[in-house]
Amino acid sequence: MNSKKIHLVCNSHIDPVWLWEWEEGAGEALSTFRTAADLCREFPSFIFNHNEAILYRWVEEYEPALFRRIQQLVRRGRWHIMGGWHLQPDCNMPSGESVVRQILLGKAYFKAKFGVEPTTAVNLDPFGHSRGFPQILAKSGYDSYLFCRPSQAECPLPDEEFVWIGFDGSRLLAARATAHYNSALGQARAKVEDWMKRNPDAPLSILLWGVGDHGGGASRRDLADLAELAGTAGDVLIVHSTPEAYFKELAGSGRELPVVAKSLNPWSPGCYTSMAGVKRKHRRLENEIFSAEKMAAAAFIQGLTAYPKAELDEALRDLAFAEFHDILPGSSIEAAEEAALRLLDHGLEIASRAKAKAFFRLAGGEARAEEGEIPIFVYNPHPWEFDAVIDCEFEPAEVNSSKNYLLPRISREGKPIPSQPEKEASNLCVEWRKRVVFQARLLPGRLNRFGCRLEPVAQRPGPPATEEAGDIVLNNPELELVIGRATGLVERHRVRGREILGPGAFKPLVIEDDADCWGMKVTSFRKVAGAFTLLSPEGAAAFCGLTVPALAPVRIVESGPVRTVVEALFGHGRSFLVMRYKVPARGSEIEIEVRVQWAEKDRMLKLALPCRPDGWRFLGQVAYGRDRLFSDGTEAVAQKWMALVSDAAGRALTIINDAIHGADFDGRELRLSLLRAPAFAADQDAAQAMLKADRHIPRHDQGERSFVFWVNAGPAEERLERIEREALERNERPFVLAFFPSGRGRRSTSVLVLDDPAVVLTALKKSEAGRKLIIRLFEPTGRARTVRVELPFAKARTTVELGPFEIKTLSCDPRRRVFLETDLLERRLKKRR
Repeated sequence: MNSKKIHLVCNSHIDPVWLWEWEEGAGEALSTFRTAADLCREFPSFIFNHNEAILYRWVEEYEPALFRRIQQLVRRGRWHIMGGWHLQPDCNMPSGESVVRQILLGKAYFKAKFGVEPTTAVNLDPFGHSRGFPQILAKSGYDSYLFCRPSQAECPLPDEEFVWIGFDGSRLLAARATAHYNSALGQARAKVEDWMKRNPDAPLSILLWGVGDHGGGASRRDLADLAELAGTAGDVLIVHSTPEAYFKELAGSGRELPVVAKSLNPWSPGCYTSMAGVKRKHRRLENEIFSAEKMAAAAFIQGLTAYPKAELDEALRDLAFAEFHDILPGSSIEAAEEAALRLLDHGLEIASRAKAKAFFRLAGGEARAEEGEIPIFVYNPHPWEFDAVIDCEFEPAEVNSSKNYLLPRISREGKPIPSQPEKEASNLCVEWRKRVVFQARLLPGRLNRFGCRLEPVAQRPGPPATEEAGDIVLNNPELELVIGRATGLVERHRVRGREILGPGAFKPLVIEDDADCWGMKVTSFRKVAGAFTLLSPEGAAAFCGLTVPALAPVRIVESGPVRTVVEALFGHGRSFLVMRYKVPARGSEIEIEVRVQWAEKDRMLKLALPCRPDGWRFLGQVAYGRDRLFSDGTEAVAQKWMALVSDAAGRALTIINDAIHGADFDGRELRLSLLRAPAFAADQDAAQAMLKADRHIPRHDQGERSFVFWVNAGPAEERLERIEREALERNERPFVLAFFPSGRGRRSTSVLVLDDPAVVLTALKKSEAGRKLIIRLFEPTGRARTVRVELPFAKARTTVELGPFEIKTLSCDPRRRVFLETDLLERRLKKRR
């Protein structure tokens, strides 16, 4: 009688790209799937498991006959659709909503083509896993999760099988496959025998096998060897199986499993920063797709245009592919990086066209411009009011050939709004284009209209022609900021009278690094090799390509009633850095724009923010959650925002970013990770040099890269309540355009309004089926909340109760004014009044 059981799960890990390009990955998928189908016919007990909808899409398109064979094998239970996602993405850097779409794309495809829905999520090769996953998975029809990395040495767990607890309390069975996902060709039996030797008392096991990474799967020899072993294994029952069968048996075993309530990190923390150009464009596509959906949904649901579902689905597939765990982390070859950027650009073009179409339909019913008025429209995609700094370029009626300067003045409903001209994007010698910056409060979920008129003045206002010696001191009722002329750094930072950052803030540090793009052998990047320092006046002029002999390396370049912009120019080695501090005339949020010309090798660039000692906790946004990050110098991963919180002082420092994911904090100084310079797909081996020393080896991110940060501070409760919304406002930015409407269309109005100060809208889109509106809400503060959801255009409203960190999805029929709660796959849960 068998007292032990091993579930053999044959798979073939196929990286669509990695050390090869996608065409080779597609070819390998075809040959691997074809071989697996043949072996299913030859070996009656064999079950082949495979995930990743992208691979099945390639088979369907490029070898339809094989696809039909697989469909038959799935119906007979011989081929198991595993995982059910579009592919195995990075599981730390994509937003929570991106993870939802990975699942939605994959499960919809497998349901339509194979009539199945996996209940075990599988991410075998990704480099860590966010604690936001249990809730996302539980609300997407999953009851279990199978992964391999990180190992016990990197991420200690009480057991390899456990109950994983999400931020909201969701519970999910999870198992770490410590023997990993592959086996060498002809060595499957040896892997099973080694497992039995190492785990002689395990009553229930799951063991993955099959040649992988570049495909392969099972072989006839392996299957014959395993059949022979199964007949001689004594009290161990060895069966070909599936992840679902294993987890079903584990759940029914009566065994009390330990509970794990944390993210499963870290592994290869260099991946949080490698290939920064891909990360930046990925974040941009995330933002553009989700804001395009909001605009398109607003136009569609008000009857102004058709919803571009097919186009946006194509852009979502571009996004999903770019999140693959060797693309987004930056561990692939240079050709794969180029292909990823091309793919992301394709998605961005689709999103751009969708947003433009929605905007023109939404603006079509606006009144025609008055004589001399240049209308500026700002669409706020978020269902709450907020103050925004609006930056808009436009074309006057003609080139200004007079001696006066035409100063743009902004108003709203006839009332003046503080505004200032700033340098336009072009560099013409004549006054052709105009750029105006103004601050305004945007109404929620709708177009906001502003009027611009050009007023002749004697000269263009701006910074003083000559500046006094000494540091640049910029104060408003909430903020005191001093930028040192000798350093170019923030030497004093006070918010509401409290010192927050220490002297020398935003120093660009150069950190010792190596050519390993993963950072496999390290957990931190802390050893300082140098720092960027201010250029000399002569060096600043030369760097800028000016004909003048000298340029002050720290200068005020813009100034007005909205903000002051200070530029500082730095150099280090063969690299240069331009830092622009955008300091508000009111409020305490500073915008930091960093443009780097990076030419270093085996080095990392970090921005250092020294903090006054206050017992800070380090927090960061993760997929549908807020995580406590390492405070011992270990490299941490987060998404759109990070924060330092002092419970003792009741203060918090928050930093929003537009592109980064890595950082470290040692209790005294926060360092934001911007760039690395490893080689492409390079790892470490103690027995040999990392790179061949006989030729030039290309490196990551050489050339120009840019980053934007928004830094604020204040009472901890206030900052943590606002930060999630602010991060969305800065990333999914309002759509701004100077436009003269016809006045002939139907005027649009606000589509959605939330009354709670913290709950965020993460998705507003047309339903996958039918013509309903999908509304996804998230509670980001860890406090239970009640929020009123109002659709002003339909005069419909409902009240939603959200637990701490809870995601809720509503399906709304505006015509009937009916709200239904659904899961993340848009399946109905219960009716709401």
